[in-house]
Amino acid sequence: VQLVESGGGLVQPGGSLRLSCAASGAILDYYAVGWFRQAPGKEREGVSCISNSGGTRNYADSVKGRFAISRDNAKKVVYLQMNSLRPEDTAVYYCGVGAWCSSSWSSADFGAWGQGTQVTVSS
Repeated sequence: VQLVESGGGLVQPGGSLRLSCAASGAILDYYAVGWFRQAPGKEREGVSCISNSGGTRNYADSVKGRFAISRDNAKKVVYLQMNSLRPEDTAVYYCGVGAWCSSSWSSADFGAWGQGTQVTVSS
């Protein structure tokens, strides 16, 4: 499976962005999908994941109540709606696929990373 992230950009604090993770080369229904981010000088951290059916969704504590993950398997796209953005959300955002979205999910459970999309939150 090949993944392509899009939707990043420059936004002011308090603003919103919607990221997309588009899949090709495989049926996305088979996979859980995770969103991760990496800021300069920091390790990649999990943001959110969603199970293959969409029935399970997990979020990092830092984004709960502000971000929402969803998927459209017919279109083979997973979205990350990001609201109330903060400067500390600035990072390159990546999506990856995995077998499941568990409560202890981490980047080790996902692969086939896309190239990433830059999100910058700044006034």
